[in-house]
Amino acid sequence: MWQLYQFPLCPFSRKVRLLLGEKSVGYELVRESPWDQRDEFLSMNPTGRTPVMKHAERDIHLVDSVAICEYIEETVEKVPMINGTAVNRAEIRRLVAWFDEQFYGDVTAPMLHERMHKRLIRREPPDAKVLREAMRRANSHLDYIDYLIDHRSWLAGATMSLADLAAAAQISVADYLGAIDWAGHEQTKAWYAMFKSRPSFRPLLSERMEVIAPPPHYEKVDF
Repeated sequence: MWQLYQFPLCPFSRKVRLLLGEKSVGYELVRESPWDQRDEFLSMNPTGRTPVMKHAERDIHLVDSVAICEYIEETVEKVPMINGTAVNRAEIRRLVAWFDEQFYGDVTAPMLHERMHKRLIRREPPDAKVLREAMRRANSHLDYIDYLIDHRSWLAGATMSLADLAAAAQISVADYLGAIDWAGHEQTKAWYAMFKSRPSFRPLLSERMEVIAPPPHYEKVDF
């Protein structure tokens, strides 16, 4: 069986977990805190970042969520998540990159630093100015998702794709950390509520990071 090295609030690990869940690929979770910089983990991924996926019997280990998702997509035919025409596939990949890079950089990364890393590792209070800016940028990103859903059935087109999984993974972490104000974003809220009810997503919502509690609506499908 596959082993997935991750920690509960890693959005890139969550993206991989959602893909594995949608494709019914079995795996075992291995908790890995990147800030520990364990030698064993660094030998698998010198950057020290999660996720890493390993299959000991096949002597395979995969590093980076993009590489892992592409590998799973290429080797597991069930429920394709990068599909359609070449143009459709390019749009899926564009949006995956948008959420992995732009949303993460604007919202998830600063929230993780202020509300998780500072609290657990540095024992420092968060910077309120940084939190406010991340929340402001989150609102702008939800405006963009509203726009996409107004024009498409799913974020990248007519069917659910890896773009939806990447977006849901980032939003779930940002929501856990209190960065999301759902007021005025009914389209995105309905789309995300649908994800909350999916079997692939439910295990993520039940997990908790030590000493960091999510808002009361976090696990509720109806908010």
